[in-house]
Amino acid sequence: MYSVTFPAIGTTVGVHATNQSVLESAVTSVRDYLTRLDDAVSRFRLNSELSEVNRRAASGSVALAVSGLFAEVVGAALVTAELTGGLVDPTIGSALIRSGYDIDLSAATVRLDWMMLDKPVPAPGWKLIHVDPRSGVVGVPQGMVLDFGASAKAHAADRLAELLARTLPGGFLVDLGGDIAVSGNPPQGGWQVGVEQADGRIGQVVTIHHQALATSSTQLRTWIRNGERIHHILDPRTGDTAPSVWAEATCAGATAVEANAASTAAVILGEEAPEWLHFNGISARLRRLNGEVVRTGGWPADEEDLSGGVAEVLI
Repeated sequence: MYSVTFPAIGTTVGVHATNQSVLESAVTSVRDYLTRLDDAVSRFRLNSELSEVNRRAASGSVALAVSGLFAEVVGAALVTAELTGGLVDPTIGSALIRSGYDIDLSAATVRLDWMMLDKPVPAPGWKLIHVDPRSGVVGVPQGMVLDFGASAKAHAADRLAELLARTLPGGFLVDLGGDIAVSGNPPQGGWQVGVEQADGRIGQVVTIHHQALATSSTQLRTWIRNGERIHHILDPRTGDTAPSVWAEATCAGATAVEANAASTAAVILGEEAPEWLHFNGISARLRRLNGEVVRTGGWPADEEDLSGGVAEVLI
């Protein structure tokens, strides 16, 4: 396997290929796509399409023709919301800003204690977003602030893996900050993926062939609000920070969008997550703050790896 990693869109990007001769072309394609993605849906770029939509919605309802990429990301966000019954909702933007996530935390060197003076407010709800697939017009009501942080990376991982397999020979794994999609012919024995913890240690190594993986964490993107450390995953039902029951939640899915929808929902659900994941047939590895691991579906036991093997994730 041949790999290149680099920073982009506020995270670490990994491009992995089975064919060394195409790695440079693959990285170029990934960089180009992520630049366009940032221009379209970054909440922190004042000149992005998303910023324009949110600015207009501040003073009235919006019906705006958007780029094809923006429309794709909206579609992925709505799929994510539907898969989770609204637990992961792109209309959470106003609550994120109110909570203190009003700057790109990955680029900020200091986040001073944020004083939240008013009470959290639930998200307006994803069903208020209207998309006309024929005209490419997206409509949102007045006051809504969109944020695609819970789905755009996963969608990009899926699309990039698909793009690389369509245009270049070999097999590919695209890792966008823990949202992992694969395509083409995997290496012999499959892709070996380490499930990384917030401290950088690898908690487990698993093998995937055609599945996607996603990890959501409550330990990495954090700041101080009213004297208390909080994280970036909010519960749209309350508009407040989700409980820090799980340090990380890693889920498998047919696509990175599906896997990420499940991992984010698991964080939001807290103690209810294992039952929800089991009911939906999702293979997952959840790690509590004290290090205890809970598995659902076909996720292999840690002991299978600690004994010297590499366990395969089943979905």
